[in-house]
Amino acid sequence: MAESRVTVRRRFWFEAVLAAVTGVLFVVTLFWHEWLEAFGFDPDHGDGSAEWLIVGVLLLICVASSAVARSEWRRTAIDPA
Repeated sequence: MAESRVTVRRRFWFEAVLAAVTGVLFVVTLFWHEWLEAFGFDPDHGDGSAEWLIVGVLLLICVASSAVARSEWRRTAIDPA
């Protein structure tokens, strides 16, 4: 009985890692708004608007890269080659 092995392109791994990293950063930023200030970077001078912008951008990147990685995974699983 032949064993079938699924191989995915590097693109999938890049997208999956990007989704994971941005997802973690999204959660960190959502619960700890001052992490930017901890590194000495204060773009909004304590206003908090930059952090909310970062939360939104990270969420969008996470969702988009997750969707693209999922479609790449499904394409690989469907293709017999």
